[in-house]
Amino acid sequence: MQEEIFISGRHLPKIDPFLEIWHWQISTYLFLGGLSAGILFFAALFYLLGKENDMKATIKTATIIAPLALIIGLGTLFIDLSHKLYFWRLYTTVRITSPMSWGAWVLLLITPLSILWVLSYSTEIFPSLNLKFSWLKNFQSFLIKNRKLMAIALIPLSIILGVYTGILLSAFNARPLWNNAILGPLFLTSGLSTGAASILLFSKSHFERKIMSKIDLALIFIELFLITHMLMGMYAGSQVQLEAMQILVSGDYTVMFFVFVIILGLLIPAVLELTELIGFKVPIIIPSLLVLMGGLIFRIVMINAGQLTRYLY
Repeated sequence: MQEEIFISGRHLPKIDPFLEIWHWQISTYLFLGGLSAGILFFAALFYLLGKENDMKATIKTATIIAPLALIIGLGTLFIDLSHKLYFWRLYTTVRITSPMSWGAWVLLLITPLSILWVLSYSTEIFPSLNLKFSWLKNFQSFLIKNRKLMAIALIPLSIILGVYTGILLSAFNARPLWNNAILGPLFLTSGLSTGAASILLFSKSHFERKIMSKIDLALIFIELFLITHMLMGMYAGSQVQLEAMQILVSGDYTVMFFVFVIILGLLIPAVLELTELIGFKVPIIIPSLLVLMGGLIFRIVMINAGQLTRYLY
């Protein structure tokens, strides 16, 4: 029998729970979900605005990413499940107050809808594609006729998907870093920004790139404002919120947060995109990839750092 002396009443293994159960799978899913939401939102928005010919990458080619990202994201969620055979139970009920219930149902709707949207443009995205069977041609014609209805449905669904990825975390009251009302709009803004960055990688039109660069630049400034507001809110909060903030500003995740998210993922892309808009030539791939990198690392930081924060009673 091993005898142990407890000096403190807290931080006792197997007595005080210290849970770190979310790993790379959740960070990847949140990133891919936000990315898909951003792409589908802009595709539906500009289609309804009648910009189908001016914004070809936004409405057509870049949307290929969305269903692929959603399927991969759902795959990472499935890997993370402890009881994989019972995932279907999420769809036996609807709980208005549960972010996970909202997310499950939105994903059930938006994933097939994103596939149908891409299928409606399949012959335009892949000119060499030949639909040999008449029923495939008829099905595509049906989708083309109903694009407006799909676009109308995609806008609220993509917004809910983007917001839900942040609200999912903010609903955890026991995690001070996550228990923040800013996370919903912050994750939505970040998702829209990564979506815009992905579209820029596909675009070959100067007009389209200029429009999406302006949108992405505005989203970066909004994201910086929301992050600043989040940190100021924690700074003015209770002791546990101050301790949660310290993990980001002077703790284990400071370098990842400030160097890779704030500087490389937001400030430098903003400067590069602004330089491009002024008239100087900047390879669009650089700010786009930096925004995507920053969006992914932001979610990794929030997931990992958030699990280190807790209330001590």
